Amino acid sequence: MPLEKGGAIRRVTRALDARLYRVLSVAAPTDEEKAHQYLWRFWRHIPLAGYFSIYDRSWYGRVLVERVEGFAREEEWKRSFSEINHFEEQLCESGIVMLKFWIHLGKDEQLKRFKEREKTPWKMHKITDEDWRNRERWDDYKEAVNDMVAHTSTEFAPWTLIPGNDKKVARVEIIKTLCEAMEKNLDPDEKSAGKK
Repeated sequence: MPLEKGGAIRRVTRALDARLYRVLSVAAPTDEEKAHQYLWRFWRHIPLAGYFSIYDRSWYGRVLVERVEGFAREEEWKRSFSEINHFEEQLCESGIVMLKFWIHLGKDEQLKRFKEREKTPWKMHKITDEDWRNRERWDDYKEAVNDMVAHTSTEFAPWTLIPGNDKKVARVEIIKTLCEAMEKNLDPDEKSAGKK
């Protein structure tokens, strides 16, 4: 179930000072990363106070791709729900504002976008045989996503579910949610200073 993440990330970062954020595109773990507990590679990139880390894919790969593709045993990905919740609770308790977005794209809309990418020269690189293969596992990914949201949407780190069939609406909703969360978490003195 590929998502329209890149466009949303570009819209968010366009308004940020490039010195204050980094986008982390997460791929398959390296040999060094495999030698550690799976969350280790994410701990290394937790931002300093006042900075953003934007994960383009994240620790949720354990309960999605690794689950569906059989890279994690059932007991591993099931245990990961509580490990992830504990990890995120620690981050939030340390003052990190965590936002988690799931951009849901309907199956028909996904097919339409895949076909458009195949016909558009500057987008052809965005569609691969693996995308088509993953599409055949739609129901498996759907079940994994439902479990992920049910088991990891917590009071301190809830999921924001974004309808993704309309790209512009999805991007506005993400930016709006981000702005609201930042404003809510500003220091009270900073809030009053901003109103002057």
